[in-house]
Amino acid sequence: MHSSPPLSSLSSPPSGPSPPLRPHSITWSPLPPLTWICPIIGHTGLAYSDGLITDFAGPYHVSTTGFMAFGPPTRSIKLSITSPQSYDTSVTHAQQIYSKRMHNICCDNCHSHVCCALNNMEYKGCKRWNMFMIAFWVFFQGKFESWGDVIKTFGPSVFFWGLIILITR
Repeated sequence: MHSSPPLSSLSSPPSGPSPPLRPHSITWSPLPPLTWICPIIGHTGLAYSDGLITDFAGPYHVSTTGFMAFGPPTRSIKLSITSPQSYDTSVTHAQQIYSKRMHNICCDNCHSHVCCALNNMEYKGCKRWNMFMIAFWVFFQGKFESWGDVIKTFGPSVFFWGLIILITR
């Protein structure tokens, strides 16, 4: 499977039930308050072949607990892979790179971490994945986990923009 991450990048999992498994998937969760303003903005991660989620959670920190930094995934995209071993190697390589990087919300972030892995494996023959491609792909083709997750994603945005419209009338 995948090799163990350096101890400095490990974090303790939250107490409670184990996260649901989403093998070889891109995972997405809302990023409050940014998702409230613009629902295409969110936090991404990648799940290994065994379903363990890894995400670039902050400066010099790639979480490997299976839990995402901003809550459980509300959407995911199952990737079509031919070699689980090659896929896991690409995810581990991206994880190692991003565990040594400063997080920048606009330019070098969780989406960049996902892109790095996809570029390493040349997913769908492409070596130029970027954060905009990931954001739009997940927004338009990501599958919601439940109807509650649809509300969790869009409810605050509808409330926020509805309030703005009411105030500015």
